[in-house]
Amino acid sequence: MSTRREFITLLGGAAAAWPLAARAQQPERVRRIGVLMGLAENDPEGQARVAAFRQGLEQLRWTDGRNARIDYRWAAGEGSRAVTYAAELVALSPDVIFAGAVSALAPLQSATKTIPIVFAQVSDPVGGGFVVSLARPGGNITGFTQYEYTTGVKWLELLKEIAPGVARVAFLYDPANPTSAGFLRTIEPGTPSLGVQVSTYAVRETAEFERAIDAFAAEPNGGLIILPSLSATIHRELIVAGVARHRLPVVYPYRLFATSGGLASYGVDNIDMYRRAAGYIDRILKGASPAELPVQQATKFELIINLKTARALGLEIPPTLLARADEVIE
Repeated sequence: MSTRREFITLLGGAAAAWPLAARAQQPERVRRIGVLMGLAENDPEGQARVAAFRQGLEQLRWTDGRNARIDYRWAAGEGSRAVTYAAELVALSPDVIFAGAVSALAPLQSATKTIPIVFAQVSDPVGGGFVVSLARPGGNITGFTQYEYTTGVKWLELLKEIAPGVARVAFLYDPANPTSAGFLRTIEPGTPSLGVQVSTYAVRETAEFERAIDAFAAEPNGGLIILPSLSATIHRELIVAGVARHRLPVVYPYRLFATSGGLASYGVDNIDMYRRAAGYIDRILKGASPAELPVQQATKFELIINLKTARALGLEIPPTLLARADEVIE
């Protein structure tokens, strides 16, 4: 009798343990992540940003092809393509979507009000209508901001520090970028104290950049500031070549311009931002709501001086400015 009871007990214990063992052997659920980028797939800068994003995910143990599936779409600067790709990603019903810059975020916001979205490189998410507030976004969108509008004044001050003889400054901006108006509005009051005459050029296409640079360079003592935009990033080599032809001093918003031969850049470290964005993807995949994840502001800025370009322009960079630079390109 005792033996029979022991057998039944053992049998019951095995039956209870079997579902646990079966559950333990079940494969981990693969989570789906959509990514919409504004740049072209063959753009080295776009690949560097995505690599940083993917590295951030892997550090948090999300690996594409193992426990995550990442679907990429590259709009290559085409607004209509971004709209199409946003709809495609939403149709895949991913767990979360990452938007690289405002050009990707806007069509995604129109495409879904329920799928969580994490953005990077958006200067004014509240003014753009993407979130209710930075502290409590309130919807399905959160992420990482890029610039405060007051950075525009710093670009102007930097240009005057590098090229004190500049008396005319032109701002090249993309009218389709919703942040352009905010930068121009903030910069304008600070121009009289720096003794410069300011003009603006709305540019998007290759021919528009060329015409604007040629027209502005027709008179002496000029300098340019390129406001942040997808179109400027895409056309960066054309811009750098055009201003070099006219020997114009220029301040840029991103490091990639200075490394491409531009005179100087001051701005957010976008690679670091994309890596940080992976942290919010991780938190959402683990159950956090984007409505309650505060929008985070940029924390890492970098000043890059291209000394080789400065010498070609006959400019003497102040030693104090070189000492402040995060990188000096010889």
